[in-house]
Amino acid sequence: MKRRLVLSAGTAGAAALPLSACGFIGGDDEGGADTLKFWLSGDANQGGGFQAMADKYFEETGVTVDIDDIPYDDFNTRLRNAAQADGLPDLARVTAIDPIWMNQLEDLADIAAERGVMENLLAENEEGAVPTFLTDLTAVGLYVNKSLFDQAGVAYPTTADQLWTWDEFIAAVKEVKAATGARYGLVMDPSSHRLRSFMYQFGSDGFTLGEDCTYSTKEAETTAALQFFADINDDDVMPRSVWVSGDDANALFKSGQVAAYYSGSWQVADFQANIADFEWASALMPAQTRRATNLGGGYIVAFNGEKSQAALDFISWLFEAGNYTEIAEISGFLPVIQGLDIDYGASQASFDLYNEEIAASDPISSSQEQSALQMVYKGQAAGGDADPLKDEAIKLANGEQDVATTIANIIASLNENIICE
Repeated sequence: MKRRLVLSAGTAGAAALPLSACGFIGGDDEGGADTLKFWLSGDANQGGGFQAMADKYFEETGVTVDIDDIPYDDFNTRLRNAAQADGLPDLARVTAIDPIWMNQLEDLADIAAERGVMENLLAENEEGAVPTFLTDLTAVGLYVNKSLFDQAGVAYPTTADQLWTWDEFIAAVKEVKAATGARYGLVMDPSSHRLRSFMYQFGSDGFTLGEDCTYSTKEAETTAALQFFADINDDDVMPRSVWVSGDDANALFKSGQVAAYYSGSWQVADFQANIADFEWASALMPAQTRRATNLGGGYIVAFNGEKSQAALDFISWLFEAGNYTEIAEISGFLPVIQGLDIDYGASQASFDLYNEEIAASDPISSSQEQSALQMVYKGQAAGGDADPLKDEAIKLANGEQDVATTIANIIASLNENIICE
């Protein structure tokens, strides 16, 4: 049978990118022989680590790495248009591998082996090449407004022997809200990346593709998770507006009027720099039946072309232990290389906790990224922007449908959009 998948690699482990209708920008000014064009998104939000390393690379080699920091919503469109216009950059940091340009990637296997990238993070294509690997690990995690918790006299877990369930956690944030007059108990990013980890913590494995080329789920566990999610989207514990209307969960938490924020490791640098009106802290996530996170990150790619070797040289340099340690410290990256001594300064406790969460998490936490890459490499994925988990969860949060309908719609959408022989 043939069905058409509209999930590109990365969608299984993170929210699909929303795309705006923008035209191709770039490709006309490619710079001189000593200039590399590097496209990414969000470097400024992570401390400008890639720009700092580009500056260092110029000082050491005389090669300019010209970084184009593209708005998140426009990134995939820009790359697709560039591929079709023969105007791809020399390298990029992407959240998904798109079949439109997948066959224009250089093999990074030698760099990964030389620099010690963790083998469990590598996925080979059918030719044995490694077209991409993660620049860093991101992990879903929990933040609390420590000031509000302290004011309410409510404790939160910082060690494994203090773990709470989701029932206990919701009871705690309700207590904080009642005692302090906080506006909400919890905000959660409107992302399938976050919702998937939430489901894992209830014992669900998400939605998995079977050998018969159809998707299924552990119905009891998935039902329990999604019903819980629906129940807390009640404009009391959680504001529906975040999932339904696109309100900014980050801004709500930084307002100081929310007890807890279910987000991820990438927020640490932002909070460290920009929250001054209250104390915040990382806390261990609830484990309803098991501990789990969801791992993701940005993927580094080098496009083939006249400057492909220069792009590979820069990537190899970037992942050398000393340089990689430096960018990890600047940007607050969880490393993809083991054995590094990374000094996170005032954020050390948060990153230590994230590393503990990753180590203690069920293996399901890292499986989605690898399976998504393999689907793209095998030609089962045709690219696109569909994210049925998020789309259907929005309808659930808005009260438009029940959990059974939500699950049925997700499976139907996935089955409708898969290529299998």
